Amino acid sequence: MPSPAAVAAIPYHTFPTVVEVGTFEVRTFGLMVGLGVMVGAWVAARYGEQFGVERERTYALATRLVVAGVIGARITWDISHWDQIQSPLDLIAVWNGGLQFSGGFVAAVGVGVPTFRSWPRLTRWRMLDGYALGLTIGLAFGRVGCTSVGEHFGSTWGAGWFPLMVRYEGGSVREPRLGQRPLSEGVVFHNVSLYELVILLGLFAVLWRLLHRRPAVTPGVGIGSFCALYGVARFSTDFLRINDDTVFGLTGAQYLTLVVLAAAAWILMRVRPRNAELVSDELAAGGERVADAGADPEPAAET
Repeated sequence: MPSPAAVAAIPYHTFPTVVEVGTFEVRTFGLMVGLGVMVGAWVAARYGEQFGVERERTYALATRLVVAGVIGARITWDISHWDQIQSPLDLIAVWNGGLQFSGGFVAAVGVGVPTFRSWPRLTRWRMLDGYALGLTIGLAFGRVGCTSVGEHFGSTWGAGWFPLMVRYEGGSVREPRLGQRPLSEGVVFHNVSLYELVILLGLFAVLWRLLHRRPAVTPGVGIGSFCALYGVARFSTDFLRINDDTVFGLTGAQYLTLVVLAAAAWILMRVRPRNAELVSDELAAGGERVADAGADPEPAAET
């Protein structure tokens, strides 16, 4: 007879690894990541249009950020999961899952900085707000992909009282163990991908409301809020991950989130007040937005 914890848990069966679309076969993880990229870029481009940045420019930069992010995320995953690399193809097999947020975030930021710094200050921070909004919904689609292929599993701690725990009911998975325990049907555990999906959808709703309020929010508040809220959430949920390597008790992503949280504090405490002053000057000059993304770049030292 199943335990009360198993009965109360959410039934979890991984999705088919391959989805047939007409005569084509599409990997489930790759499909969700692709949809996340398209939806996220569309959201960012739609937001940027309000401030004079053409969609084509937003899409072009988003493409470079995504490519850099995927490469960085895969390299980081390969390094941290070297025991799962059995052939040269495994090094690049992103269609099966296996992307590390920390490496992808660092690579994308590195590629995007030169373009962001070439824009006028207010345009720069407004666009960073828009990209944060797009990144949030894009990551949510990615977490659906992670859930579909069975990765980012957590511990069995708390079974019986935590309402969002899942009960494994079969399907192929990327993580066939929960730490030292083999994954078997009926076991109840924390599915961290599912938790992060719920968190990201909630964060997207918060950022959408924040960035579409009237009067308009100060440029930089969106990206600052994303860094603060997602940083805290990711740092917290990573404690549940049972298959990730740790150094001094923290995962690689947790160390990155400490940097992200420091960036959030800098943006909200130092950048936001300066941007608020510029917005006031802008309104006093007649309400015209400093939004010409093709204008002469500002001095590199100004942030």
